[in-house]
This record gives sequence, C-alpha cells and structure tokens, in this order.
Amino acid sequence: MSAPASMPDWYQQGLPHIWLPYSQMKTAPSPLAAQGTQGSHITLTDGRTLVDGVAAWWTACHGYNHPHIRQAVMRQLEVMPHVMFGGMVHEPALRLASRLCALLPGDLERVFFTDSGSVAVEVAMKMAIQYRLNKGERQRTKMLAFHGGYHGDTLATMAVCDPEEGMHHLYGPALAEHVIAPLPVDAASTQAFMALLARHAHELAGIIVEPLVQGAGGMLFHAPDVLRTLRAAADHYNVLLILDEIFTGFGRTGTLFACEQAGITPDIITLSKALTGGTMALAATVARRHVFDAFLSDNPEHALMHGPTFMANPLACACANASLDLFETEPRLEQVAAINAVMAEALEPCRTLPGVRDVRTLGAIGVVELQHIANPDALRQHMVAHGAWIRPFRNIVYLTPAFTITEQDLRFLCRTIHTVLAG
Repeated sequence: MSAPASMPDWYQQGLPHIWLPYSQMKTAPSPLAAQGTQGSHITLTDGRTLVDGVAAWWTACHGYNHPHIRQAVMRQLEVMPHVMFGGMVHEPALRLASRLCALLPGDLERVFFTDSGSVAVEVAMKMAIQYRLNKGERQRTKMLAFHGGYHGDTLATMAVCDPEEGMHHLYGPALAEHVIAPLPVDAASTQAFMALLARHAHELAGIIVEPLVQGAGGMLFHAPDVLRTLRAAADHYNVLLILDEIFTGFGRTGTLFACEQAGITPDIITLSKALTGGTMALAATVARRHVFDAFLSDNPEHALMHGPTFMANPLACACANASLDLFETEPRLEQVAAINAVMAEALEPCRTLPGVRDVRTLGAIGVVELQHIANPDALRQHMVAHGAWIRPFRNIVYLTPAFTITEQDLRFLCRTIHTVLAG
C-alpha cells in the first residue's frame, strides 16, 4: 500500500506507519483521506464529498457534528475531560446511568461503563461466569452462542462468534470452547436447540445473542419470536440471557432497543456504537438486580474485578447524555420508520439484478444480499466513484444511514447500489 503523490504531507508521512482494520495491507487499495464531516456527508482532502451510507460503522445516528452533542463536549471539556472512575464518580456518568436504566425494560438497573463494544461483551461474559462462581457452581463457565453471530474481535468475544463462517476461524485453536448452535427460528430448529440446551445446561453460564439482527454475520434477520423462545429457555434451565445490542440499540431496528419488539428483558444487555451518537468511544454493560446481587458479599473475591482506565470518561458520558436528549426532543423513531419505507421501495429493483439473492429491510437497515462478492474493495471503489461511501462485506451490500439523512441522499444511495450492481 503506497500513498499517491497528490496526497497531503500528513498522509504521505503517516501511511507507512499505520495498520488498518480488516485489511490485507499488501493488496488493499490506498485508504481515502477524510478532511471533514457534516450531517450525512464526508468531505475528502481532494474536495470530493461522499454521502455516508453506513453512519461511521453504525454509530452516527444523529448525523455527523450535531451541534447539541458538540456543545455538550465543549462544555465538559472546560470542566473535566477525564477523571478515574475507581473510588470516584462524576455527574455525567451517574446521570447517564440513571437515564439508561429508566429507558431499558424491567429491572436492568446496574451499569458498568467501558470504552468499546467488544469489552462490554467481555464484561457481560465475565458477569455471567462469575455469577455462577459466586454461587459455588464452578462447572458453569461456558456460553451458548449462535451460528451467524458476531460479538467482537477480542479473544473472549471471538470465541462466541460464528466459528466457521465468521472472520475469526483462524484463531480456533487459541480460543475457549463454547457451545455454538443454529438459531431456533422454526419448529425443527427450536426442537434441536432445546435438546442441545438440555444436554449442556449444567455447564452453561449464559446464552448470548444479537437481537433481531446478526450484524457482522451478514445482516441476518430473525423474528421477535426467536427472542421469546430464548427467554423462555433461559428461564427453564436457569441460564442468564445476554442480549448484545451494540448494533441494534438506540433505534436502529425501529424501536429504541430491539428487545422491546419481543417484550422481553434480558439478564444482561450490552450497548455501544450509537450510545454517544458516534462522537466518542463509550460502551455499557447493564445487569438486572439479581445479577448484581450475586456480587454483593463480605468476601472481596466476589467483586467484579474489571476496570478500564478510561471507563465512564466524562467527555464520552456528556456525548451520550446529549444523544439521549436528541432521542427525547427530535423524532428519531419516526425518522427510522420513514427511512425504512424509502429503502423498502428504492432497493426493491435490485431484486431482479443478476446475482442478487435477497433484498430486505428492518428499521434503518437496508440489505442487498448477493450470491457472492468476489472483490469487496473493488465494489467499494465503484461506490466511491459514484459519490457514495458504502462498505460491502461478506456477500452483502447494505445501508445503515444516519437517522437524519435527507430523503434525497437516501434515494441517491439506493440508486447508487442499483447502478453499480447492474454494472
């Protein structure tokens, strides 16, 4: 990977020292140089402007540079950019925790802050495992996860991702062994799932699933009934149910949290991505009362021993509080419904294109599934040439736009997908 001669000095000097994510650095095309963002637009150093169809990896739900969030960061920056959260608390974090718990269903009432989705999931897994250890059930240390699932790139979370189709199969020998099953989506798979659960319940600490949409597994949708099945099964076998709402939380599926569509309360839920409106890194793992109570003890070893250095960063918490303000004062869920209607209509013509397997939408998620994508990098470059920032992966081309995107920009993105796929 080499820097084109026309790029600015900072690009020329820095590119030889950077390691990009999910990229074969020997063959990947040179990355674009972003200079600024506003709303649903990314401006490049060469003067081009791209319409962003993926909202900065599903985070910028209010669009880039929303003034309310920006002002909240500036105010917090003047007062207290950071302070350790060990033995000390601060107003942005406590206010955010109470607001999250008021929005979440049931008695999800204890918030543990981290700074990335993967770590939030690792904390959820540690909570579930230690919940059992604190109760003296030392054999219950495994998780049950699902084919098509993705929960992060750290070692513990890789172990509960899809072991064969996922991006982490090379690490198999280094990962802890968990139970991986097909989702119970119909009578046959539900019967098989219940039989598997009956065989393994004695060693399980928890069940972990992405509700309604398995995101990085290929934007695979499932019905709310699946979550109700999992909740009933977890209750029957006394297993904790963990919902990974890193992607689905904060309106992406059409409700503030995906679990609302099933009418269930998980024992533990993980949140990140759109938590701060895509402005700063922050994540949260929220537990129900009975989970938290299992850690209360005169024995210091029963405490949860985890503490990221930048957990509950005041700047990030200020962003998240400002983001929640916007959900309260601006019509975000109505905007999501409008986005869904436009995408369902505007992406439908893709269904007749050669190589297209399916077209589907849910909330502010639009998916064109192909039989195969031979070169995702080349396909992305074609999208850029048309003025769109769309990042295909696996065998899908998808849209997860900001909820504030204009209808004109949204239709442009849909037309671009059709034009490029039509060749």
